Amino acid sequence: MPFELDNEDFGYDERVVLRGISLSIAAGEKVALVGENGAGKSTLLSVLQERYRSKTAFIPQDPGLVETLTVFHNVYMGSLHRHSTGYNLWNLIWPREKEVAAVRLIVERMGIGDKLFDRIGTLSQGQQQRAAICRAIMQGGDAVFGDEPVSAADNRHAHITLEAISDAFETVVLSMHDIELALRYSTRIVGLKDGAIVLDAPASNLTPTDLSGLYKR
Repeated sequence: MPFELDNEDFGYDERVVLRGISLSIAAGEKVALVGENGAGKSTLLSVLQERYRSKTAFIPQDPGLVETLTVFHNVYMGSLHRHSTGYNLWNLIWPREKEVAAVRLIVERMGIGDKLFDRIGTLSQGQQQRAAICRAIMQGGDAVFGDEPVSAADNRHAHITLEAISDAFETVVLSMHDIELALRYSTRIVGLKDGAIVLDAPASNLTPTDLSGLYKR
């Protein structure tokens, strides 16, 4: 499914953060939004997610997990929309074997398989972030929007996470602070600066040096 914005302004509390934004994202694209903090990446993601939420998964900066529940229960919540209320309640109390297996398959790839029935509140920040990504993968959809999904990950887990996201979703739009990871795992780079899109090009045509102008020296 395509995502379209046509010369629009966006912001919060009557304050404009982004001006004159035109953006078209086709199905199958892997897009990285890059730029310094405050450039408007999170705002742009929020707008896209709000408009297209019915067919997309979202990975926010704040994982939004229930700390008193286990990894299994938090990840399973991504699939609530696929089942009846009765089934979900039953499964949350007495997890069914097939649902445990489905969740386990996802969390093991993300390196937290041994934490499946640990409470979220006992996990590290990086592990919690990966649990939130597992929940988004469990939710599924035509596309995923992610706001700095590997900000709390070390180098090894950043690669594992981005590979898992890319495999799980046809279309991917992520804001990223690591330029080298953005170039490696994206087909297209959209650069923001001072509330505007100032760069939009295939990732294969760019180098880290080409993106340096998006950041203050």
